[in-house]
Amino acid sequence: MDENAVDHDAPQSEVQPALYMQQVQRIYRQGREALEVLRGADLALWPGQSVALIAPSGAGKSTLLHLAGLLERPNGGEIWIGSRPTAHMDDAGRTEMRRVEIGFVYQFHHLLGEFSALENVMMPQLIRGLSAKVASERAGELLAYLGLGERLKHRPAELSGGEQQRVAIARAVANKPRLLLADEPTGNLDPKTADHVFGALTQLVRASGLAALVATHNMELAGRMDRRVTLQDGKIVELE
Repeated sequence: MDENAVDHDAPQSEVQPALYMQQVQRIYRQGREALEVLRGADLALWPGQSVALIAPSGAGKSTLLHLAGLLERPNGGEIWIGSRPTAHMDDAGRTEMRRVEIGFVYQFHHLLGEFSALENVMMPQLIRGLSAKVASERAGELLAYLGLGERLKHRPAELSGGEQQRVAIARAVANKPRLLLADEPTGNLDPKTADHVFGALTQLVRASGLAALVATHNMELAGRMDRRVTLQDGKIVELE
C-alpha cells in the first residue's frame, strides 16, 4: 500500500477528520492466550473538536491512545491521520508523522529540567529542522497565549505544577500538529489548577483548529468537552 496516497475507503468530505479509526483491532499475546483489547473500534475526530475518553482502568484507554499516536500497530483495521492511512506505513514514515502531525501530553510533564520553558517548547521545532529564530518566536507566542509570557526563562523547577503542564501543552502543539493526544493531563494537579490547565487546553484546541482526544477520570472536565466516548467490549461508544 502506498501510504502517501489517499485511500478510497477513507472518509471523503470537504473537511477531513484529523483522526479516523475504522474497525481497529488490537490483540496482545500472552503465551497461548490472546487478550483482545479492541474489537473493531471506530472513531472520527474532527478539526477543532475536543473528545473526552472515559473508561475504567484496564478497558484499553492507553492502547487506544498508543494506536492513535502511532506508537503501536493495529492487528486489523485502519487508522488515518488526515487522508493518510498508517496501518502499513513503515517505521520511518510513522516517526515523521508523529513528529509533525501528532502532539502528546501526559500526566507527568516530562520537561527537560536543564532548559528554560522557552527552550523546552523550541526543542521539537529544532528537531524538525526549523531555525532557532523561528522556533523561538513560535515558542514565545504559544507560552504567552497560555499565560506564561513572564516565565519564558524559568526552568521547570522554578514553575508551579500548573505552569509546567501548560509548558508541556505548548511543547505538544509547537509543530502545529493535526492531532493532540492527552493521557490524564490534569490527573496530577489539584482541582483549581486542573481547571485552569484544562481551560487553557480547550481554548488552544478551538483557536488552533487541531483535534484533541483526552483520556480523563475527571467527569466535570469531561462534561465541558465537545464529545465523550468510552470503551465497551472492545468498541468505542458515544456517551450523552
